[in-house]
Amino acid sequence: MRAGHGPPCPDAHTSHRNAAGRPRGPRRRRLQQQPEDRREAHRIRHRAHVARRSRRRGHRRRPAGPTGDKRVIYLATLNGIDPEIVNGKDDEAISRGRDQCTAMKDEKDPTKRVAQVEQRFTGPGHPNGFGPTKSALILATVQANICPTY
Repeated sequence: MRAGHGPPCPDAHTSHRNAAGRPRGPRRRRLQQQPEDRREAHRIRHRAHVARRSRRRGHRRRPAGPTGDKRVIYLATLNGIDPEIVNGKDDEAISRGRDQCTAMKDEKDPTKRVAQVEQRFTGPGHPNGFGPTKSALILATVQANICPTY
């Protein structure tokens, strides 16, 4: 038995119903609502909750990845800087670029942005990044092809 509650009523099944045998109070309204209506109401409440929580936490959406010619140019430029940056993993290189764009919204200092790129873009032969010179080139490529407005 839970604290603060009395013993269960001996005839719980009928004690929560009115004289006509229908459920009493707010529970009755919930039973009359259709399941699909409840799901839709829940979706609406959930979307509003997520939006409020995101604003509170300062979340930002990642920019969309480059498509078409922009994608080809982005990957070719990264391969031109160092073939190990992409290393045959195109989607991973694009994802890292999108993550860098999100991080750049919060960081305005150019040297710290380059340091972020150095940590984010690594390769098998460069586990600690590609150095400040190549990282600056990578940063310029990301800005030009994924998030030019940042």
